[in-house]
This record gives sequence, structure tokens and C-alpha cells, in this order.
Amino acid sequence: MADTKREIERKYELPVRPAGGDEGSLPGDGRALLPDLTKVRAVSAVTTGGVTELDAVYHDTSDLRLTADSLTLRRRTGGADEGWHLKFPVGDGVRDEIQAPLSDTLPDELAALVRSRVRGTRLTPVVRLRTSRATSLLVDKAGRTLAEVALDTVHAERLPAGTGSAAGARTADWTEIEVELADDGDPALLDAVEKVLRKAGVRPASAASKLARALAETAPATTSHKAAKRVLVTAGDHVLAYLREQAGAIVSYDAAVRRDLPDSVHQLRVATRRMRSAFRTYKKVLDRDASRPIGAELQWLAGELGVDRDHEVLAERLTERVGSHDTTLLLGPVHARLRIWDAEGRTDARAGTLAVLDSARYLRLLDSMEALLADPPLLDGAARKPAKALPRAIVKDYERLAGRVEHALTLAPGEERDLALHDARKAAKRARYAADAAVPALGKPAKRFSKRMKAVQSVLGDHQDSVVARDALRDLAIKAHAAGESAFTWGLLYGEEEARAADRERELPRVWRKSADPKLRTALGRL
Repeated sequence: MADTKREIERKYELPVRPAGGDEGSLPGDGRALLPDLTKVRAVSAVTTGGVTELDAVYHDTSDLRLTADSLTLRRRTGGADEGWHLKFPVGDGVRDEIQAPLSDTLPDELAALVRSRVRGTRLTPVVRLRTSRATSLLVDKAGRTLAEVALDTVHAERLPAGTGSAAGARTADWTEIEVELADDGDPALLDAVEKVLRKAGVRPASAASKLARALAETAPATTSHKAAKRVLVTAGDHVLAYLREQAGAIVSYDAAVRRDLPDSVHQLRVATRRMRSAFRTYKKVLDRDASRPIGAELQWLAGELGVDRDHEVLAERLTERVGSHDTTLLLGPVHARLRIWDAEGRTDARAGTLAVLDSARYLRLLDSMEALLADPPLLDGAARKPAKALPRAIVKDYERLAGRVEHALTLAPGEERDLALHDARKAAKRARYAADAAVPALGKPAKRFSKRMKAVQSVLGDHQDSVVARDALRDLAIKAHAAGESAFTWGLLYGEEEARAADRERELPRVWRKSADPKLRTALGRL
């Protein structure tokens, strides 16, 4: 079973080697090179530990897909945490490390977390790092550990792709300092430690990780792993940049969903919808004959994810509604029944989501997305100036939304109107996404348009959530009644949801009039 650890650390370089020493050697265990860290406020003492020999083999695809996304995957022996380690970037100097026990092959749980990036490509050993680590602990007056300081002497070997042999490998040697914050430690301590290190002539490392430095220093002189920065000039450039952003989000949130991180299913679903919407909106930029099959698969994926996400939203809504009432209105085991309903639905929904992410159909979709973006089927409209091509596509989506809203407002309250308002909600999302894709090119007019569309979407979304909630409340009332429980509370909540939906229907005309500001449409049209 894999464990997760939040790692907050900073790395520093020791560029000057001791005079007369062998390459990579340090006097004793090297700790004499460290300044006096008791000068750091809150640090009462520095206790020294032993020297540990670590041997780590880093794995990646031959084209370094994990490295490109700042992920590291290694199998390490030596030390208290030997085993397989997979690290995900969280922020500057912050990573989540997923640890699994030592084994000869990559554990299935870690393999699943990199599958969206690796897919059918083989993972191979790419770098071997042998590190002699001398550790010290920074402790406070109470003897609590504040941080660990490691002075690492590193020998790196570049391994030929596809083999574990070191034959012909390039090598590199260096010494660095790692300062890792203790669990629940104050990040301000790292700032204080860095101040002392800088005064002693120690500088922050230029590479984000040992692997990054090893790859940089052992790569053939003619090889560069940095992707060239794309210059956005045409309408096609901007649309493709947006599509690549969404494709990257889908791949990234795959692992987050598997780790059951908060809001991850929602964000993955949003990325699929944004990509599909862009295919449809910018059909004069990208050939729809090529994008339509991928769009259909994205629709399938969003639908499958919707089971999990819709249950999550509904559970939060019902829990909030129940919690807003005094206990005198909660007749019967309301909380218990809601918890059972939520647990059953969440378990089934999550199992379904993971099955989808493990399916061959989903992996084929990822391959298709990658292939299309590698060789995009651009049309003549792609060569046009973004200020001409993009606003026209946005206005068309807006006009589509206008027709749906105006139609819904002509209908009497009831099921037909509910369905029409739901269709309008989907059109509002599409118009909003169209504007979001154009923001880098169009700036403030597109941002303002997106904000207006979001307001419309929010009203329509709350209305639709009320429709779904009423269906669930009716089912809960039926089950409660069948079990001999009072159905009063569920009926009360049902009535409140009806009133809330009516409020949203009365609110919609005002929000819609504001979104239909002719000045805003004129601003987009003039671009």
C-alpha cells in the first residue's frame, strides 16, 4: 500500500570543492562545510546523525515524459524509506511523494498514477544516482525537530535508454545541501535558514531536483530537453494553445482523481468539456471532420465522470440543507439516512470513475488527442488574425445561447421549462469557454464577456441542481416511508428546493439582460 508525504524543501549548491580532494570528496562527512545554523531563530541545537549511502535508479520514458511534467519516479535502496518513490509537483519547493515498498518491478498503484502520461510507452532506467548523505537535525528548546539538513555528495550516471547497464554512460559529480521542513513545520524557518546559508556563500540550486541536474549535466551536448516557447500570432496559434492546455489538464488531473484529491473529478470533467467546446466553437480554425470523433469521446468521458461529480455536488447540497435546520425539524434518523445514501453513491461512483480511467477506450482517447495536437488539421481560418476570427466565433455562441434563453423564458414553469433551462445552461458554458480561450488574444473584452456568461451559467446551474436535488429528495422520502420513518424532513427540503428554483427563474431575466449589454457585443465585434 502506497503512502503519501508532503515534502517541503529547498536545495543549495556547493560549487567550490575542497582543495586537494578527489572529485566529489569532502573532508570527513562534509558537515564542516555547513555554517552555524544555531544562528537561525527558533533553532536551539543542531544534532548530527550518521552517514547514509543511497542508491537510486530513476525511471522515465525514452522521451522523458515524466521529467517534462516535473515528475520523478525512482527505486531507491538505503535509508529508512527505501522503496519506490513517485513525486508530484505542488508548488515552488513543494512536492507530494507517494511511497511504495521495495520490489523488483514498479508497483501497480504507482504505475496507474503515471499511466495517463506513459500509456503504451515503456518505462526504463534513465539515471542512477549514488548519494552519500550526512544528516543533521535542527531542533528547538523542547527538543522538537524543526527541519532536517542533508549534505549530499552525489555521483550521477546516465543510463542508456531501455537498459539498466551503465556501459557508455556519461557521469557527473556534485555536492548539494537539502533543507527539508519537518511535518507541520513553519515554512518561515526555511527563509531564516536560507539567510544564514547565503551569508556563508551558499546559493540556491539552479536545478529543481537531483534528477534534473543529472539529466542536464549528462546529456549529449547536442540534446536539449526544453521545449521551444511557442509564439502566438494567428487565430490557429491561440486555439491550439488553449487545446494543449486542456489536454495537459486532462492528463494531469487523471493522477489527481486516482489519488482522490479534492475537486479533481470536477476539474478533469471541466477540461474535457472545454476541449470539446473549443472543437465546436472554432470549427473554422480546426477541421471538424478530424476533431468530431475526439469530441464524441470527450463527451463520453465527461458523461462517465458526471456520475461521480454529480453525486459529489448533490451530497454537498443536501448536507448543507439538512445542516441549516434546527433539530426540531429533523424528524427521524435524517443524518444517518443521508450518510448511508452518500456512502453508497460515492462508492459506486468512484469505482465507475476508476474503471473508466483504466479502460482501453480512455487510453485511446488520450492517444488521439496527442496525435491531433502533434499534427493539427488546420483550416484557412487558422491563418487569420485572432482579433478577426475569434470574436466572430464567440458572438455565434452567444447568439445560440440567446435563442435558448429566450425560448425557455416563453415556457410555463414545469418539466419542459426545466429541460429548456438546462439546455441554456450548457450553451452558457460553451459561450463562456469560447471567451476564455480567446482571453490571451482579446484581453479585457473577452474577460468581461466570460464574466457575464458565468453569471448566467451560475443562475441556470443552481436551477438545474435544484431539479436534481428534488429527484433525490423524493427517493429519500420514499425509502424513509418504506422503512417506517417520518418523511417530513425530506418533504420540507423538497418544498424549499422548489422555492429556490422559482427564485432562480425570477432572477434569470435580470441577469440575462445584463449579459446582453450591447456595448459588450459591440466591443467584441469591433476587434
